[in-house]
Amino acid sequence: MSKYFGTDGFRGEANVGLTVEHAFKIGRFLGWYFGRNHKCRVVIGKDTRRSSYMFESALSAGITASGADAYLLHVTTTPSVSYVTRIDDFDCGIMISASHNPFYDNGIKLINSSGEKMEEDVLLEIEDYLDGVSPKVPYAHRDQIGRTIDYSAGRNRYIGYLISLATHSYKGIKVGLDCANGSTWMIAKNVFDALGADTYVINNTPDGLNINMDCGSTHIDGLRRHVVENGLDVGFAFDGDADRCLAVDEKGNLVDGDLILYIYGKYMKERGKLGDTKVVTTIMSNIGLYKALDAAGIGYEKTDVGDKYVWENMREHGNRIGGEQSGHIILSKYATTGDGMLTAIKLMQVILDKKMPLSKLCEPVTIYPQLLKNVKVQDKDAVFEDADVIEAVAETERRLGDNGRVLLRKSGTEPVLRVMAEAPTQEECEECVDAIIAAMERKGHIVK
Repeated sequence: MSKYFGTDGFRGEANVGLTVEHAFKIGRFLGWYFGRNHKCRVVIGKDTRRSSYMFESALSAGITASGADAYLLHVTTTPSVSYVTRIDDFDCGIMISASHNPFYDNGIKLINSSGEKMEEDVLLEIEDYLDGVSPKVPYAHRDQIGRTIDYSAGRNRYIGYLISLATHSYKGIKVGLDCANGSTWMIAKNVFDALGADTYVINNTPDGLNINMDCGSTHIDGLRRHVVENGLDVGFAFDGDADRCLAVDEKGNLVDGDLILYIYGKYMKERGKLGDTKVVTTIMSNIGLYKALDAAGIGYEKTDVGDKYVWENMREHGNRIGGEQSGHIILSKYATTGDGMLTAIKLMQVILDKKMPLSKLCEPVTIYPQLLKNVKVQDKDAVFEDADVIEAVAETERRLGDNGRVLLRKSGTEPVLRVMAEAPTQEECEECVDAIIAAMERKGHIVK
C-alpha cells in the first residue's frame, strides 16, 4: 500500500493532509521525470471546489519550474482528462478532485499517457521524492523554463466525442440531470441539449463550497423527487468529478451501478458485442445481479473494491464492461476509466433502441436487501485467523444457502473490518451481521 497515493489518487483535507507543497513537489517531479529526454507536456483538469484553483497553480508552478509545459483544461471531468491525455499524446495527465468527498477535501489523480491510472512504480518514486529520499530535482533556467497554456479546446474536443457516441436524437425525451455542483455543471447540459433532449438540470450552480453537498450520485433523493415532480422520462446523477453515474427511472426508483451493468451487459450480449467476455464486478455487487446474469447466460468475474481493480481485470482478460455499485462503469471500447457522461449516453441508447422505459429494463433483477457494518478491531489479521469467527461466517452462509451471502473484509486504511450480508429480508441481514460481530466480541477482538 502506497503512503500517499491510494487506489484513487493522493487525497486529504486541503492544506492539512494534502498541501500546496505536496502539489508543487508532485509537479516538480512529473515535469522532470517525463522530461528527461524530451520537452514534457502535462495536461491538468480540476473540479469546482475552492482549493482546486490553488492546487492547479501549485502543480503548474512545479511542472514549469522543471522545464515542462502545463496545459490547463480548467473545470472539467476526470474522464475528460483521461481522454485528452490519451488522444493528444500528453506524457501524463492530472485531475484535481476528491471525487464524491466534501468541498474541504481534495485530491491529485495521476493519469499515464494511455489514459489509465499511473503505474505503481512511478507513484512510489514520487512518494520517495516527497519524503526527501530521492535526490533533488534540478530547476530549469532561462529559455528552458516551461509554459502554462490554456487548453480549453481539449475539453471541447471531449464534449464533441461524447456527442458523437449517441446513436439517437433525444428529441421529446425529458431528462433530469443532477450535476452535484461539480465538474459537469456546464458539460452535462451542453451535451444533452445538443442531442435534442428537454433537460431539467439541478445542482449546477457551484460556489466552491457546495460540491456534493446533499446532491449528486451520493445523495440521490433530490434527483428522485425532481424526476417524479416534473414527470421526467429518466434522470442521471453524477459525482463531483463525473467518473460516476447513477440513474433514476421514470417512477423515481434508483438504478445503481449493478443495474446499469446488467442492462448494458445484456444489451451487448443481445447484439453480439459481448462475445465470450464477462461482466466485471467487485465483491460488493449485489447477489441479485449475479442471479440475473446467470439467468441471462452472462458470465462474470469479481475483483476487490475499487475501479482500479475492475480496469486491471478488464485489461488483462479483454473484458468489455465492468464497474461498481457506486456507478463507476467502464466501457473499454470507449474509455479507460469510469465515465459518468458516457454511461448516461449508453444507457439512453438502450432505452431508445429497445423502446422501453428504464423501469422495464430493470425488471429481471431483484436486488436483495444489503447491510454493511464497520467494526473497529485490535488486529484485523487475528480476526481472520480466529476459528470461532470463521465458523460464525460459515454458519451464516449455511443458513442463507443460495438466498444470500455474507462478506467479511478488511479496510485498507483503518483498523476496521467491514461485515456485510445480503438476504431476502432486512431482518435476516441484521441477524447475520450481528451473529458475526457477536463472535468477534466474544473473543475480545472489538475495540470499545
